[in-house]
Amino acid sequence: MTKTLTDIFWSNLSKIHVVLLSTGDGTPVPMSPLSRQEDGVIWFITSADHDSFKAAEAGANADIYLCDSACHMYGTIKGSLSASHDDEKLDALWSPLAAAWFDKGREDDTVRLMKYIPHKAEIWATDGIGKYLFETIRANVTDAKPDTGEYGIIHIKEFT
Repeated sequence: MTKTLTDIFWSNLSKIHVVLLSTGDGTPVPMSPLSRQEDGVIWFITSADHDSFKAAEAGANADIYLCDSACHMYGTIKGSLSASHDDEKLDALWSPLAAAWFDKGREDDTVRLMKYIPHKAEIWATDGIGKYLFETIRANVTDAKPDTGEYGIIHIKEFT
């Protein structure tokens, strides 16, 4: 079975540990995405006093920037960010990685959950640096264009 670019997007995204999240005119900030293809959502755990959470409370449009050579994906995601008050989801997503940022762990009063619904993604999914170098050398020897992976724009169906 051939994977679609949408499948590649969600599969690679689930392995990415850090993205840049941009809300409004502010500087993009590093955040740890918790992606779930089954519900079409990218979750973020943050603090109540973080600017991104304030934007989420206002229901902001937001962009995610991807640049991860280990997971072989680069690109941008356009979507909407909102504050979530789903304690069960927060409990399910909670991890030692999140706990490290809060003095009282999950019990910290400032722990908040943000729900990012992606609408459109423009991505480049590669097969890694080895394939890139091989294809570049091959292209120079044969005058063929290098095949450096998949590129496309994905319009993501809303699940919620």
